[in-house]
Amino acid sequence: MKKFPENFFWGAAASGPQTEGITNKINKSIWDIWFEKEPERFYNQISPYVVCDTYNKFKEDIKLMKEINFNSFRTSIQWSRLIKDFYTGEVDPDAVRFYNEYIDELIKNGIEPIINLYHFDMPANLQEELGGWENKKTIELFVIFAKKAFELFGDRVKYWTTFNEPIVPVEGGYLYNFHYPCKKDMRLAVQVAYNIILAHAKAVQEYRRQKLDGKIGVILNLTPTYTRDERPEDKKAAHIADLFFNRSFLDPMVKGEFPQDLIEILKEHNMLPETTEEEKSIILNSKVDYLGVNYYVPRRVKAVEKTPKEFTEPEYYFEYHIKENGRFNPYRDGNEIHPVALYDIAKNIQENYNNIPWYIGEIGIAMSLDSEKTLPDGRIDDSFRTNLLIEHLDELHKAIQEGANCFGVHQWTFIDNWSWLNSFKRRYGFYRLDLETGERKIKEHAKWFKEVAKNNGY
Repeated sequence: MKKFPENFFWGAAASGPQTEGITNKINKSIWDIWFEKEPERFYNQISPYVVCDTYNKFKEDIKLMKEINFNSFRTSIQWSRLIKDFYTGEVDPDAVRFYNEYIDELIKNGIEPIINLYHFDMPANLQEELGGWENKKTIELFVIFAKKAFELFGDRVKYWTTFNEPIVPVEGGYLYNFHYPCKKDMRLAVQVAYNIILAHAKAVQEYRRQKLDGKIGVILNLTPTYTRDERPEDKKAAHIADLFFNRSFLDPMVKGEFPQDLIEILKEHNMLPETTEEEKSIILNSKVDYLGVNYYVPRRVKAVEKTPKEFTEPEYYFEYHIKENGRFNPYRDGNEIHPVALYDIAKNIQENYNNIPWYIGEIGIAMSLDSEKTLPDGRIDDSFRTNLLIEHLDELHKAIQEGANCFGVHQWTFIDNWSWLNSFKRRYGFYRLDLETGERKIKEHAKWFKEVAKNNGY
């Protein structure tokens, strides 16, 4: 048996906007208004309005978590649900009640809550009135939200994170048009990234100011960058891709410094963000206590054959490369399967980031509804998911044996949930969600995971 460290976290990750529904939610997020404006952009035009209905079914769900031996679970508090007036910080009493009961029920069942503050869900009127993360005023309002959350729930929640995948609102909203506000503007993208880093840092400082008995971190989607071969121009392309997509957030949040090479690239194109010395000091003095790492697929690049005329996106410096004879997931748009990437992530953190404590915040293995075969006896066979997770855990276990400071694994996700533009195109859950009835039905992978969590190994 491959055993994991004592008190290892086994569980799942989710988010408020993807699970709770909009019952009694007094403010809208960007997802609510975007769906109203362009429902055709969402797979099968399924809205986030009801979905898992966690707001009403959290006790039922926590019972299901306990049945498969979860000892931890990560979700998020919705800014647009908790805060009634974003400018004064007045909270909504029903939201306070709901989150208190949700957190208390987790703890009562021996499940450690990890609470995240921002999971792509900018309040709609802050986006429309202020420009969201384009405006530094939004940073101050985010700190008010964080302050309230820490005051209300920090006596019981011992693990906090500020942002989940903070680069995604930058990519989706300002580079590649898959998140609202659907802009394509490299200069704005750089400023938004900086403003999010500053918002994170100020929230970290607010948490420490309150002297709470817990830890605060951030969850980053780290994607190892591989080249097609050893040629120098490909290695340079991979280095730059890594600067933009990994180190841009990882270095300031964990090491307290911005990558100098990235600064020089932005300076060359006259795209440095607007900053102050005070802001930079705050960022560089707000290192996290721990790190969450989301991993799904690797990134493969090669040198550009013809440099574009304008620097409008990071791909100015590299092109994507598909590995010949690679393994690909037929259920997730053909993305590459590369389990050794998890070992490479672990060793990078161990060797280059002071071996900071970290856990897998998400590892998701997508399957389509049809590919999760319903057997004659009614069982849901998703052994493809189990077999792949074993391969990834093998690599993680190897790294831990070599000293990597990983303290848990959270799979995406507990129940099949609504996933942005993809809606329910891909299924990730331990439990299947029936969209018509709301019924949760266990999959075979969950039964396997139950034994892993029980034995702290496999």
